[in-house]
Amino acid sequence: MNKDSKIYIAGHKGMVGSAVWRALLGLGYTNLIGRSSKELDLRNQEAVTQFYREEKPEVVVDAAARVGGILANKRDQYGFLMDNMRIQNNLIQGAQEHNVTKFIFLGSSCIYPKMAPQPLKEEYLLTGPLEPTNEGYAIAKISGVKLCQALREQHGKYFVSLMPTNLYGPNDNFDLESSHVLPAMLRKFHEAKENGNVPVTLWGSGTPLREFMHVDDMAQAVVFALENELPGYLYNVGTGVDLTIKDLALLIQKTVGHTGDIIWDSNKPNGTPRKLMDVTQLKKLGWEASIGFEVGIKETYNWFIQKQC
Repeated sequence: MNKDSKIYIAGHKGMVGSAVWRALLGLGYTNLIGRSSKELDLRNQEAVTQFYREEKPEVVVDAAARVGGILANKRDQYGFLMDNMRIQNNLIQGAQEHNVTKFIFLGSSCIYPKMAPQPLKEEYLLTGPLEPTNEGYAIAKISGVKLCQALREQHGKYFVSLMPTNLYGPNDNFDLESSHVLPAMLRKFHEAKENGNVPVTLWGSGTPLREFMHVDDMAQAVVFALENELPGYLYNVGTGVDLTIKDLALLIQKTVGHTGDIIWDSNKPNGTPRKLMDVTQLKKLGWEASIGFEVGIKETYNWFIQKQC
């Protein structure tokens, strides 16, 4: 891939897309293109086809998706399934029809079965039932993985799917109705501190185990997949290390400086008991995450505070 290769980053204003954009710019790539959702509705097949026809990107990174936490997914399974299938189907079909040479499809660790053995290996895909609370999103992403696999095997296309663990960092979604657990905690603890260190109520028991990776590490994994010819169609991307939700809460509470109580609402769902990615395959090829968790949390909190001002 040349430094002037035309690279389209779908979802370039989101957390992952913007991180990929920063990473490529930092490495000297000069021909990046992006469209906001207002400029290009990726759910509209005709609009996406016209975009491909006019812009002719050589490389596509699909970081566009409708995402949300447990509450948002549970409330609108149909919307998450339909919107994400439309987005990825249009992008993948357009890439195939307009001779895109490299396509990176980004998904999520939720594609794996709820009770799959830990850590999660790529081979566990489609070996058991999914977590019910985000089944719609997961099924959409699984279909995207399989589309990319089929194009790779049937037509020799360099279509690679990267499945990240839970991501966090700049440009994350901190809305309490639709955000994931880490940014939601950051905001809850910050607001509680600002209100006199009142107690913070969190969902579940705090016992589930989760893995988190800074979004800039994810961006570097995308760059690695673009600059190297990876032999497989599906790769996990993570740190290979997890912690309990309770320990996450304590770390965020310490980072924010909140001194009040933490109340666990056990009437709320925990979600999957554990989600740890087996990152052996990508590590064997020469890539691994490098940003320490405590450092990443501090940087993300500082970014959040700056945006609040």
